[in-house]
Amino acid sequence: MKLVVLITAQVEDGLDVALAWQEAGAPGVTILRAHGLHALQQELRHGDVELPRMISSMAAAMAAILDNMEARNHMLLSLVDDPLVNTLIEATSAVLGDLTDPNHGILFVVPIERAIGVRDHRTS
Repeated sequence: MKLVVLITAQVEDGLDVALAWQEAGAPGVTILRAHGLHALQQELRHGDVELPRMISSMAAAMAAILDNMEARNHMLLSLVDDPLVNTLIEATSAVLGDLTDPNHGILFVVPIERAIGVRDHRTS
């Protein structure tokens, strides 16, 4: 089994990729909102988010920003059998375009030794 992970700033296309993965045969897809550290640092520098008056540390400042800012990235996860990996990559490219182009996203695949509790949600 493999864990396919996609991180993309094209938030409006994140759901379309998830649906494409599902149509391609992924037994389940998880979508998470994500914040990149660079974006958090920019928010701190430019003061685009109103922070509480008393902030005791940088970690507290970042936590306050996370509470008040919109997610700018989506992270999609799917645990699939090895033969499906290339199909998901192709489905991703069909929605987002060439991932080697800037700002389209990052996709990586992680081998999974064991997975417990995995179910095919297409049949539930």
